[in-house]
Formats: sequence, C-alpha cells, structure tokens
Amino acid sequence: MTAERRLAELGLTLPSAPAPLANYVPWRIGGGLLFLSGVGPRRADGSSVTGVLGGDLTVAQGYDAARLCGLNLLANMRTALGTLDRVDTILKVLGMVRAGLDFGEQPEVINGCTDLFVEVFGDAGRPARSAVGMGSLPRGIAVEIEAVVLIRG
Repeated sequence: MTAERRLAELGLTLPSAPAPLANYVPWRIGGGLLFLSGVGPRRADGSSVTGVLGGDLTVAQGYDAARLCGLNLLANMRTALGTLDRVDTILKVLGMVRAGLDFGEQPEVINGCTDLFVEVFGDAGRPARSAVGMGSLPRGIAVEIEAVVLIRG
C-alpha cells in the first residue's frame, strides 16, 4: 500500500506546509536525501502547543504535540517531493523536548512522531532517533522535531 493511500485510510489530513519563522528553508535535497528543518507542534488553526514537559504538560500531551510535529514534517515531505510515495525510508529523527530538569521521558514523547511515521510508512518509517531534553525552545513550544529522509528512485 502506498503512503498516500495509507494516510487517507488513516483518515489523516495534512496541514499546509509551515512557513519558516526565520532565515532558513524548510527543506533541502542533496545526494538522494531530504533534510527537513525542525518543526514545532503547530495546529491547523496556526496556534502551537507550548509549555514544559514534566511541568505544565503531561507525557500524553507531549506525545500529541510530537504527533503534530510529525504531521507538519509529512506536509513538508509532500511539498518537497510532490507525494509521500517518493519517501523510501525515514533515516533519522531528532526530537527536542522542552522539559523540566527532572523529566526523563523524552523518548515516550517523541514516540508521538515516530509512531505516526510507522503508521504511514510501515517499517520504513522506523528511524534511527535521538530524543533529548531542552531548557527552552523557540517561542515556548513544547517539542521540535527534524528529520532526514531517503528519497525513492
């Protein structure tokens, strides 16, 4: 089953690709790879999930925020490649979690994104991954995620 068909089967609608908030591009292609800039948990209405994991946000809320990041990354993949069916493999994901000093469940939060990728791409969506805690993230967002994708053909 193709990624686009799977997305539709899951009942997921991708948001419009998020515009950069500073002096960078949302993606760059080189050597058969798609490098995706970090995206935050932007909702369809343009607002973002803000807060601190282990403070005012629960792991479940962080998971949902990471899933939003995943949807925004998928939107950028589609914009860059024309279709998600050109994605061969999600190679690498870096997940950054705005977290309190004693918070240690960054991997469980970032699962929100990588679980989505596996739902859409199957085993090809299971990346090498880092999930790290940060003292702050831009504009107070709770999660930021970037990815590297192998392009098919």
